Amino acid sequence: MTDAFFGTDLFSDLDRLQKQMTSLLGGFPSSIRAGRFGAFPAINTGATDDSIEIVAFAPGVKPEKLEVTIDRGLLTISGERPGLDLADTPDARRYAQERFAGAFRRVIELPEGADPDKVRASYTNGCLSVSVGKRETSKPRAVTVQ
Repeated sequence: MTDAFFGTDLFSDLDRLQKQMTSLLGGFPSSIRAGRFGAFPAINTGATDDSIEIVAFAPGVKPEKLEVTIDRGLLTISGERPGLDLADTPDARRYAQERFAGAFRRVIELPEGADPDKVRASYTNGCLSVSVGKRETSKPRAVTVQ
């Protein structure tokens, strides 16, 4: 393909179209599992044979300000992140603020085999790690062929 046929660079046109579509749709997730743009805290989820593992990245949040609950198959992480105020600095003017501050809440739907009685949570270096055990009936097992 040449520029003579299209009259312009095809890839830059496609890039521009993608940006316009993202702007038009308000940055909706590209898949059902994708998170909202700018959602706090950002999370990673995964699973082992024995548990569902969730890591929430919440730097600057004190562990005592975090709350983890499970109800009807939904894991909720909520808390509050303090702001960084420039008012303490004389002659400081704010031009932009990208760091989120304030109350937050993230809800994660757990798989059917999750056991709400087997939950552990720990907070280290700004990362909240939550491990939800699986019910025995939902764990993989080997079947002997007769």
